[in-house]
Amino acid sequence: MKFAGNGQPLTRAGLNKALALLGLGPNDAPYIWTVVEVETAGVTQGFGFRVDRRPQILFERHIFRKRTDGRFDGEAPDVSGPPGSYGLLAEQYNKLEKAMALCARAKLGIEPALNSASWGMGQVMGFNHDFAGFKSAVKMVQAMVRGEDAQLAAMAGFLKANGLATLLQRKDWTGFAKRYNGPGYWRNHYDVKLAEHYQRLASGSLPNLEMRTAQVALLFLGYAPGKIDGVIGPRTRAAIRNFRIAAGLPAGEELDGPTYQTLCRKAGIRP
Repeated sequence: MKFAGNGQPLTRAGLNKALALLGLGPNDAPYIWTVVEVETAGVTQGFGFRVDRRPQILFERHIFRKRTDGRFDGEAPDVSGPPGSYGLLAEQYNKLEKAMALCARAKLGIEPALNSASWGMGQVMGFNHDFAGFKSAVKMVQAMVRGEDAQLAAMAGFLKANGLATLLQRKDWTGFAKRYNGPGYWRNHYDVKLAEHYQRLASGSLPNLEMRTAQVALLFLGYAPGKIDGVIGPRTRAAIRNFRIAAGLPAGEELDGPTYQTLCRKAGIRP
């Protein structure tokens, strides 16, 4: 199965579609960005793709054990075992591909392996594909490979199907945290983080989608813009400055129209 696409970042149409799925309007974007920033901070750093343009994933070996009745525990404890031992983010696709190979050998198909990873900017588990609006994990992953619009829509579908959209609108951060992360949510202060991020985002500190797209392009082109957050900080300014020099554009560190268009064209993504 092909996991690498062109890494298309989130568009305004994709954001509005996800908001509509949740029964929210364009002015309610802080709700959805709050979930993205808090829930996915440790895995995706705010962006749904790796630098190699494969969706961000986290493989969960205890889920694979459950989905395959523990048949691979003895020979492959790194991909089939108790909770924990996630390993480095760079190792996640190696684990997924090993699980896929085990499934293929046992003639199980690839669904058990895909079901056992969380996917994209919303880190939706493969086994939740039906909540996300897909008939199988394969279908969900194929959509997520195409871009962040599908990734965010899957997250929104999951939130809606599990009654979490209502809790968001009520700003019931404790209720949301308990339903989304389980009874141990308080250990990581998940509810507190949600409230703090929402307050910041609702005050006007929302990601700028054009800046975010430019950061993605810079990342893919090797210019290290820092976190993909839609904010032009020092690292993004330095990356823009270096790109403009290399591309033969006028010197500067601002994201003007020609720089934006050139970035997107060279990175092979839609502006």
